Amino acid sequence: MTNDRIERETLIAAPLERVWSLVAQPGFWVADKASLPGTVAKEGESMVAKNAEHGDFPVRVEKVEPPTYLAYRWTSAFPGEELREDNSTLVEFTLTREGDRTRLRVVESGFAALAGSEELRSQNLKDHSEGWPLELDALKKRAEQPAT
Repeated sequence: MTNDRIERETLIAAPLERVWSLVAQPGFWVADKASLPGTVAKEGESMVAKNAEHGDFPVRVEKVEPPTYLAYRWTSAFPGEELREDNSTLVEFTLTREGDRTRLRVVESGFAALAGSEELRSQNLKDHSEGWPLELDALKKRAEQPAT
């Protein structure tokens, strides 16, 4: 890992289509889960991921290649601000079928270009480095639950 990117991956015991349906919900990693059902990523669209504890985070869908790649841009260090290049990071999800399981890889980049102090950039990178394993575990649990 460099000071500009975080890379994590997990193997999920669920079909690729199931994992895709969860990853294609813009802001799923930060939004309160109740606000997500029915949202689907559409390239170029923006939305606000609402989180009662951490604030509201603008999220823009950058690229969609169903069912294997999604890219989002979000204002992680600047909740509530309008999304700009200098206040946002890029989050990319790549899904790969491995038999009846799915490998999910996430890469978040752009920390070095964030506006603000070096301390803000370092803290944001640290927070996200610790947060992605938690978010991927939560997504894995949801994906592996029997369909209702």
